Amino acid sequence: MSGEVYWAGKPEKDDFGQPIKDVIYDARTRMGSWAFMTFESWEQYRASPDLGTGFGQKFRKQDDGRFLKVLG
Repeated sequence: MSGEVYWAGKPEKDDFGQPIKDVIYDARTRMGSWAFMTFESWEQYRASPDLGTGFGQKFRKQDDGRFLKVLG
């Protein structure tokens, strides 16, 4: 087993309606809830600049179209 973690599915928009590009975040927001976000939404709504346990994860789009977890 490689230990790689991929986002399930092929997202088109984040929880704030922004179109998905090359990076997505699954992270806590400053409103208290968690959200699925593009970089732009993460910059605006993130609870913390940190990623990891209790903060969130970052996924980067791969050549095959899947999103691989790269941080968190």
